[in-house]
Amino acid sequence: MDFRLSSEQKQLRREVREFLADDPAISARPFPEDGWISGWDRGFSRRLGQKGWIGLTWPTRYGGMERSYLDRLIVTEELLRAGAPVAAHWFGDRQIGPALLAYGSNEQKHELLPRIARGELSFCVGMSEPNAGSDLAALATQARVHEDGFSIRGQKTWTSFAPLADYCYLVARTDPDSDRHQGISELLVPMGTPGISVRPIRDMVGESHFGDVFFDDVRVPRSALIGKLNRGFYQIMQQLDYERSGIERLLSNYPLWRDAKRLARERGLTRDPAFRDRLTRVEIAWHAGRGMIYRVAALLSAGQIPNHEAAVAKTFCTSLEQHIAELAAEILGPAAQLMPGDEQAPLDGRAARNLLYAPAYTIQGGTNNILRNIIATRGLGLPD
Repeated sequence: MDFRLSSEQKQLRREVREFLADDPAISARPFPEDGWISGWDRGFSRRLGQKGWIGLTWPTRYGGMERSYLDRLIVTEELLRAGAPVAAHWFGDRQIGPALLAYGSNEQKHELLPRIARGELSFCVGMSEPNAGSDLAALATQARVHEDGFSIRGQKTWTSFAPLADYCYLVARTDPDSDRHQGISELLVPMGTPGISVRPIRDMVGESHFGDVFFDDVRVPRSALIGKLNRGFYQIMQQLDYERSGIERLLSNYPLWRDAKRLARERGLTRDPAFRDRLTRVEIAWHAGRGMIYRVAALLSAGQIPNHEAAVAKTFCTSLEQHIAELAAEILGPAAQLMPGDEQAPLDGRAARNLLYAPAYTIQGGTNNILRNIIATRGLGLPD
């Protein structure tokens, strides 16, 4: 396998870096970590859409550029390295667009995909519930089927961007009497629909980018259905591979790692052979994780679905992100406890913030325990 980038891909990387160097949204962010989670900026997303860098792999008739998944990875890697505020278009670009391309109606594709590609639409994903987190088949939210559409009742939780999104990509049970993996459908629900209420959830960091979403007899037309009725669970399995395997699973706290290494050199910590060995091991692991993600992109470019490969990449990379948060705090010493807003906090308190947020990395998008089961059964062929 030839791992070298083409001259066109190298030029694409340079173009993205030049774009980011001049964009005012980069320096305006209070911290550069977790740009795909906490960096909400619709203006930046629209500017990115004008460059053609959202929906990069999609057909041109839907606003895309018909470029490879490796090209898309180059763009997203540079965005996250720079701490760009990409949250407003992230779900639409990463998973909603591919899901619509695979299962959406012609009307949905022509109406929604060009707007996503222009950075005009934002989505939240209504999957997790209070009693159905990683076990999606245990969901209880119901969408009763009527002749003209659906009526939805239930609750979703940990719904990122729920207070800000235009649409909810909702997973609900449309046949309550069927087997647990059947009778589930996917619906696109405008967040302004009567009967929807959102209650923000504040995390340990003090942010509330996610929340509870309640559906109280929410009515949507039949055209809200994505794909086939009662086949949503099987459609979602492919979508989750897109969600799990992106470079965001490695680069969420890359800016902190970059700056913490600089401080370690300035403070002379790298003169200690034992500490230098620890830094080297993390750096090697980081490059290994990057290689895993590039492999997933190569498989996608070749038309293959990276199921267990995506699970391997996410498990390895998000565990490393947690280790990076811990090692960055160790480099800063006791001052790593100082939160953002404290004038004496090194790196503006980003180490403390990231240390508190780091447990989420191995939970969101599928817990490590679930992913290890996928690796065992689908990758190694072990019995269920």
